[in-house]
Amino acid sequence: MLAVRPVRLGDLPALERLAGSAQPRLTNLPAHRDRLEERIARSQRAFASEAEVPGDEHYTFVLEDRERGEVVGTATIRALAGANEAYYTYRQETLIHASQQLNVRREVPTLALSHEVSDASLLCALSLDPRYKGTSAESLLRRARLMFIAQYPERFAEVLAMAFPGYLDDDGESPFWNSVGRHFFVRDYHEINYIAGVRSKSFIAEVMPQFPLYLALLTPKARAAIGREHPAHEAALEEMLAEGFLRSRHVDLFDAGPVIKGDRMRLESFRRAAWHPVRIRPEHALPDAEPAMVANQRLDGFCCTVARYALSPTGQLMLSPAHAELLGVEEGRAVLAAPLGLSDDGLDPGYDEGEL
Repeated sequence: MLAVRPVRLGDLPALERLAGSAQPRLTNLPAHRDRLEERIARSQRAFASEAEVPGDEHYTFVLEDRERGEVVGTATIRALAGANEAYYTYRQETLIHASQQLNVRREVPTLALSHEVSDASLLCALSLDPRYKGTSAESLLRRARLMFIAQYPERFAEVLAMAFPGYLDDDGESPFWNSVGRHFFVRDYHEINYIAGVRSKSFIAEVMPQFPLYLALLTPKARAAIGREHPAHEAALEEMLAEGFLRSRHVDLFDAGPVIKGDRMRLESFRRAAWHPVRIRPEHALPDAEPAMVANQRLDGFCCTVARYALSPTGQLMLSPAHAELLGVEEGRAVLAAPLGLSDDGLDPGYDEGEL
């Protein structure tokens, strides 16, 4: 039985293990004990706060396998990506170079430093034990954060964003970093990625050129990497596009990985979520039904799990005693439920209209 809940101090060894095993290594989840300990403390302050608007709160969750007694995943929400310092990305743009005398008109693709994503809430720092890859646990960990946001919308921005790790070659090198960033920092991609995780990415924007980068001046491999996700994250990107996120014109500063954005009220988990009072029934008496994410109504005691979306004729959600105990709910208490499966009509509709 799996459950997503807020992180606790006792989860520190598990976070260290998950940070160390992330593929590729994540800037926002550094394998650094002190930083991870700070992350836990920061998350506990966020859950204990009475925030009425999004600010510098970081909510970190873990996925716990109750049968094994193990924490097997973690994921975070940053309430406001640029609360304390601008959240920098590169934005893909096009410049027009024209000359009437020469009868020449060229559309030249460029990358420009941007901090537009600073106003979004950021879903980030997800790492899952490899044993659970490709299972419902992966979807639960990724999308339980949406169930939390749906219950406490005042704590988050209207627009949500996710930055996916970018493409690395067979040697584990970033073609984009080697063509751009390495000219300004005498460090390889993995070293600068780690430094940014332990500190922040703001120093990158301070040193990187402030002028647009002409893509024609980059290497072919670097150009091909722009907006391309790491192979290990292809399925995750597909799922979040099916959820209703849209590709944006923003990419990561280091490896040019894609940044997707979504109006939260257009996302599947928000549109299809519904409140139901609980009816507790024996496991063997529950009818067959599609799986759903089910979350309780507690803030610091938030819990989200996967259970059958079995409704009574009067709209009650029928839960087994084990699921009710896991969620900490009694009969008659309301829970929020949303289908775990995603409809086909949410598949990759293209770019965010606001980006065109």
